[in-house]
Amino acid sequence: MNDVNVQKLSYQTKAFSVKETFKTPEMLTLLGFLVLCAFFSFSTAQFLTTENVSNIIRQVSINGILAVGMTFVILTGGIDLSVGSVMAFTGTIMVGLMINMGMPPIAAVLLGIVLGAVLGYINGLFIAHARIPAIIVTLAMMEVARGAALLYTGGYPLSGVSKSYAFIGRGNLFGVIPMPAVIMILVFIAAYIILNHLPIGRYIYAIGGNEEAVRLSGVKVKKIKIFVYLVSGITAAISGLIMTSRLSSGQPMAGEGYELDAIAAVVLGGTSIAGGRGHIFGTILGALLLGVLSNGLNLMGVSPYVQRVLKGAIIVAAIYYSSFRQKD
Repeated sequence: MNDVNVQKLSYQTKAFSVKETFKTPEMLTLLGFLVLCAFFSFSTAQFLTTENVSNIIRQVSINGILAVGMTFVILTGGIDLSVGSVMAFTGTIMVGLMINMGMPPIAAVLLGIVLGAVLGYINGLFIAHARIPAIIVTLAMMEVARGAALLYTGGYPLSGVSKSYAFIGRGNLFGVIPMPAVIMILVFIAAYIILNHLPIGRYIYAIGGNEEAVRLSGVKVKKIKIFVYLVSGITAAISGLIMTSRLSSGQPMAGEGYELDAIAAVVLGGTSIAGGRGHIFGTILGALLLGVLSNGLNLMGVSPYVQRVLKGAIIVAAIYYSSFRQKD
């Protein structure tokens, strides 16, 4: 089996998502998004205000960027439960470097993103080379990163960031477009190019469809697996950047439960939880739907406990539908 066959396999595994984008799961997600927007528009007068729409976009950007990295991982048939903790750890490190060491924001951000890449790389190493299940490795990293964030901050928030840093999460490009949305769009464009126009993208899809066939073709599957977890670590760090700049502080307990939101966005967007099928555009729709749902329920005064139940039910329903579709 040669590279040509791998290319055919990758196209077969993602043919469903590319050819039928916006026809089945994506269309259902888009329809759900539109219905929710209409419902909340009539239910509460605050929903369509400029301030609230901007708030939705900023919040969706955090989960959307996390979901990009999660899309890479799930396409290979993996999972990453550590993204919320990595987001908190890298975010507090960025803030700490600026406050405690006087480091310029650009340098602190770059080091924070590098740290996220390193943590993702470590996840990938254990999963690819030690052959430890991804759920175990990333669960361990979730605890390690969270504990490291608490140790670094002493359990207290770090505050006092510069205006230039806060602008990333609070400012608007040209006074109109929220900066988090700009960053999210750039991340999505980069992900789209990698997954649809580069050879490594074909291998990512192919591994999710038939890992053994890809390995027999001579492709270095371990390197591809390490790469997707490295991407997940980078996107988690970028989300940490937006979160801390938006709050103007480093919160060691930030990002709890965000891994589930990211997984939900990916699966709602039509990516198969078993890997091999999916599209980055679907992930955007999934993140938007969840963002609108959370925001609308908050405006209506729905209990956060009820919201967690609803999110859990949505995840189960999406995974069930994904599994059912996989059998067809």
